[in-house]
Order: sequence, then C-alpha cells, then structure tokens
Amino acid sequence: MSRVSIADRSRLIWYAVRRGLSHVAGRLAVLRVLRIFRWVGRNERIAIAPQSLRTADPTRASEIYAGRFALAGKIVVCDGRSPFEMEPPTADWAASLLGFGWLRHLRGAESTATRGNARALVDEWISLQGGWHPIAWRPEILSRRVVAWLTQASLILADADVRFYRRFLRSLSRQVRFLRWTAGDAQDGVPRLQAYVALTYAALCMTGQIRHLKSATRRLSAELERQILPDGGHVSRNPGALIELLADLLPLAQAFTARNVAPPPALLHAIDRMMPMLRFFRHSDKTFALFNGMGPTSQDLLATILAYDDARGAPVANATHSGYQRIEARHSVVLMDTGTPPPLALSADAHAGCLSFELSSRQQRIVVNCGLPAIGKGNWRHLARATAAHSTVTFNQTSSCDFYDTRLLRRVFGTLISGGPRRIVATRDADDHAEQVRVSHDGYADRFGIIHQRTLTLAADGSRLEGEDIFLPARGEALPAKTPDEFAVRFHLHPTIRVTRTEDGHGVVLTLANKDVWRFLAHEDRVDVEESVFLGGRTGPRRTVQLVIRGNARKAPRVEWTFALADQQDEVAASARRGREQTPGLPM
Repeated sequence: MSRVSIADRSRLIWYAVRRGLSHVAGRLAVLRVLRIFRWVGRNERIAIAPQSLRTADPTRASEIYAGRFALAGKIVVCDGRSPFEMEPPTADWAASLLGFGWLRHLRGAESTATRGNARALVDEWISLQGGWHPIAWRPEILSRRVVAWLTQASLILADADVRFYRRFLRSLSRQVRFLRWTAGDAQDGVPRLQAYVALTYAALCMTGQIRHLKSATRRLSAELERQILPDGGHVSRNPGALIELLADLLPLAQAFTARNVAPPPALLHAIDRMMPMLRFFRHSDKTFALFNGMGPTSQDLLATILAYDDARGAPVANATHSGYQRIEARHSVVLMDTGTPPPLALSADAHAGCLSFELSSRQQRIVVNCGLPAIGKGNWRHLARATAAHSTVTFNQTSSCDFYDTRLLRRVFGTLISGGPRRIVATRDADDHAEQVRVSHDGYADRFGIIHQRTLTLAADGSRLEGEDIFLPARGEALPAKTPDEFAVRFHLHPTIRVTRTEDGHGVVLTLANKDVWRFLAHEDRVDVEESVFLGGRTGPRRTVQLVIRGNARKAPRVEWTFALADQQDEVAASARRGREQTPGLPM
C-alpha cells in the first residue's frame, strides 16, 4: 500500500498545478509582453563560448545535413521539411531534438557546410517555435538548448551576417528571460540544477546578461548545496547524475575564470566532492555500477571528466550520505546499495534495490543489477525498478519499496517511491584476511514482519566473496506465523558469462570472457538458473541469466553462498563444511 502523507501529496499536487499555471502565464508573456523587448543593443554580443565536454561524432554531421535525425533511438527522415515541423515519434526524440545537443556533431565536422547547416537549423527553430511551443519551452529542455547554443556559438555565428546575429541574440535573450522566471518549476533534481547552470552560463557569456550574474550565482550555489551531498553523491542517488552535472559544472568554472570572476565557493566545493565519487562508482572494467537509474556508462565523457581530477586519490569506501558501500581488494570490486529511497519528488528514477550488490574482477563484470537502457527507458522502467531486477532478496514476489502512481502526477513526476526501507544499519570490519560489510533494512517489516540482513566478506586477495542473508523477526523473537515468508535470493549475471550447472544442484561454474573461471556455491540450498535481461549495456537490452535461491524464511532463516575463483574451490568446500558445523538445525 502507498505510504504518501497528506502533506507530501498536497505538495506534489500544488507543484503540478503551479507548473501548469506557470507555463500558461509564460506562454502569454512570451507571446505578448516579451515582444516589447525585441530591441537588442548594438553592444550586445556573445563574450565567450564555453567549452563542451560531451563527445562529438563528426559522422553524424552528414546525416543531419541530409535531414536524417537519429535521436533517442528513433530515426526521422525529413524529406526536405524542417525537423521542427515533423511529428516526433517519441517524447524522448522530441526532447533530444529541441535540446540542440546534436549541434556538437556539426561542430566536430567543422566546415563551411556544417556551419551553414547549424545556422539554418537554428533559424528554422526561431521561426517555427521561437515564439512558443509546449515542449520546446519546458524549463528542462529550454535549459539544455540555452547551454547548447552558448557552447556552440562559434559554430552558429561563424560567417553569420548582422541580421542573423541580432536575431539569434534576441531569441536567446528571450529564452533566458523566460527561464529565469520558470527555472524553479523545472523537475526537481538534475533538470532543476541544469536550469540554474544555464542561467549562470548566460550571465557569464552574454554581455547583456552580466547584471544578472550575482542572482544567478546565488541561486546556483543554493541548489548545489541542496543537491550535492557531503560525500559528493547526488541527492537522487543516481550515479549517472554525477557525470551529467560535472560535464556542465567543470566548463562553468572555467567560464568564471575566463571572465575574470572568481567562481563561487559552492561550485568549487561541489566539484571537489563529486570527483572522488566518480571513482567510487567505477567497477574494475571502468564502468559505473547500475544503481537507481544508472544506464550505460559514457566512457569517453567519463574519461574526459576524470582528466580534470588532479588529486586522483583512492575513492572512499563508506559513502554514508549517499547510501553506498564499496569493498575493493586487489583486482576485485564489490559495490552495495545501503541507502533509503531519495526524497519523494526526486524518486522518479529511484529503484527498489536496497542491499543489492555488484561484483567485478579483473576488468570483468560478474554480478550485476539489470540497470536501465540508454534509450526506450519507458518500456523497461517498471521492470527495472522492481527489487527482482536487482541482485538482492525479494519476499513474496514484492518489491521492498512502494510505488506511488496517479494519472495527474505521472505526467509531471513519473512514478514515485512513496515508501520503503526507513531504518538501515550498516557496519564495516576488516583485518589482514578480509573486509566485511554487514547491513540490514526494514523494507519488508510492515508487510511481512521481516528484517533482511546481508553480510558480504571479500577476501584480501580479491579471489573470494562470501555472503550471508539472514531473515530476522521485525517484532518479537520469531517470524509471524501466518504471514507469507517465501524468499528469492537473486544474482543477475553479466551476459558475457557462460554458466554450467554442477551435478549436485548446489552450485554453478561461471566462465568469464577473459577465461577466468569462478564457482558459485549455495552451500545448503539448491541453485536455479533462470532467464534475466541486462539493460545497462551500450548495445541495448541483452539476454542473460540469474542465479536464484528460493525458500521459506521460517524454515531457512539463513542463506549462505560464495563466489570464488576456480583455484579457490577447495576453500569454498571447506567453508561450506564450516557453515554446517556452526549452524546446526539448518536443513541439509
């Protein structure tokens, strides 16, 4: 059952209504009032064009020139018409088109033809949608377009005549003025922070906007302090948010310097906190762990951002504010979700994956979560956010979080998480032989009277990961007698792994792409191999498998399992024997 308080529900409804009213008022303002300010002073100009860190693909320039727009997984061929006159196949395609991020591909193929093409497309947008468009003028899309026009100003304005130059500045000034009014109504999280980034860019890059720099900087600083946690994570708990934001914040800091203005301390402190977290979320293969909305890792962009990290220090192990744990031993990395859901308004991309973990070794992913694809997220979002799509425990085929969905709020926020784990207890311990993390959560306490406790122990040489899942009573000394207690311990595997069952049914052999062989042993329990899907790859969804241990919590309140390199199999068997000796009474 949804657990949204009346106050939270009222705030969401008021925000949705306010956002709608803001757009109605904004449309009237753009159509009528703002036309008073059509005049642009002769001294109005673009002072600087900030750097864009996002990767350009020059081969895309010829496609755009031919009127073939491949965006967000869909292709639209314009056949001589303007792309802004075409019916968008999806909302994501429309957002990508109207955000103008594709201009960087024209910049990558720098030529007279691409400069003219960029100028013509910008001019078409000004003619067709520069007065108003219900999608193009949303603050989330508007902010991306402002940043794209500013970062690609040298491309757009090269060889431009005075008429187009002034037409461009007049449109850009109008968009910035409208964004200044509506930035606070942008979707909370990364989109709202990007709106304040866009306003700060405009104040630095446009001579006519410099008078707004102080207020833009103040709003940006307040939003950075609210959204960037003390350990450097983002308040949404999505690791990918760090990449998106740093791709804008790093050039923004340089833009302050280029204008001989000291960057605000909040900006510099946020960057300093965020950079180490990039290394925190990276696996041994340099890709990000798939938690809370993270999809495929943009390797080129990540490498570019990391080049700005002068310290290059080792990542922290315990990100308590972000709610993650990291264990690293030689060639192996374990990352674990140990946090509560983000605030309600920021939970549209959050997942019910508490106590899920991922394992990688020698640049090979082994245990993963399903993740989200880069394109077509809407088709997979419901599945990917469920607890069953994560390498953790599900009870009675339900998720550890409640999802709140109404028709009114879905259009503005998406499906939010309204309840889930509220009390999470985590401890760490280490010695010369291993490092251990023990965590418990109460996401199933109200419904089934169960506390899930998971312990992960990674050997010092990185060759063995031992796990233990314990199901404790939330109240009293025993699990509720009449409450369903079926559990499933899931381990989703990377699609490059080849799986072979063992004869006894208690384990499998995992052959990695680099020819390493790992063994999984469930000790006292049977292991099933079932179908799964990997959504976090660059090539789109791929079939894979998951290892599943099923049982009943009252009969089997403890499940032990081990991943180990093949040359560690004798020690794995010994560990299984020790488990039987130390836990009498468990089913054999």
